[in-house]
Amino acid sequence: MKFVEFYVKTCYTKFVENLFVKININNFRWRLVMPRFFVPSTNIDDKTVKITAPDAVHIGRSLRMRLGDDITVCCQAVEYYCNILTISDDEVVCRIVSKKRCESEPNINLTLFQAIPKGDKLDMIVQKAVELGAGRICPVLTARCVSRPDKKSFDKKLERLNRIALEAAKQSGRGIIPRVSELLSFDQAASELGKCDFPLICYEGGGINLSQAGLKENSSIGVFIGSEGGFDPREVEICTQNGAAAVGLGKRILRCETAPITAISIIMNLTGNI
Repeated sequence: MKFVEFYVKTCYTKFVENLFVKININNFRWRLVMPRFFVPSTNIDDKTVKITAPDAVHIGRSLRMRLGDDITVCCQAVEYYCNILTISDDEVVCRIVSKKRCESEPNINLTLFQAIPKGDKLDMIVQKAVELGAGRICPVLTARCVSRPDKKSFDKKLERLNRIALEAAKQSGRGIIPRVSELLSFDQAASELGKCDFPLICYEGGGINLSQAGLKENSSIGVFIGSEGGFDPREVEICTQNGAAAVGLGKRILRCETAPITAISIIMNLTGNI
């Protein structure tokens, strides 16, 4: 950004002067390239925001930011546009310049219930679900899961999955960090799914189109995706008895890592978020 500002200032023609006036270059810069960090509400008061380690170390040593540099801090879907006041390895203190509701957060609360796939496919599913606007990702152990980790072994993976969610939230400009929950049993997932305003289970055996599900803004939506082997018919029956609607994603059979991306994208489009 320093180079861009230098270039604009050196190209001192009448055309550039007019362009500089017409475009609010500061807001443009803040919106697109300001580093983004997440903090708890306890780190924010009326005038300042505190960013603690390890983000403080990253700001000072990796990004080599300086006093007065611009930075975006997010908390509970609110964006705080700030200037850096002090930097240390323990803490970065920033002055709040302005704040507003994060425009990139969807107007629905979407939870993805994802049956455990083989290998590292869940890494990509978490990343793309966060980028597309999911609010929570719940890994589930279903009858046809080929990969069947126990709770202890899955807990070791959970920290990495939540790091992936954090980085995806930063990259995509989210206002919250969607959480990856602990591993759920099918019964736990079916119960949680039934609590949503619009519970959906994507079934390769067919169902209604997502456009027929009557989805609305400002609602909670749960979508259940199977693993490589899909769902056992009994599992679909249990979910529908709990109020879920069986939905199809077209005439083609999608891979378990493609289905959640497709379903979330369609849901976001139907609710005006894409």
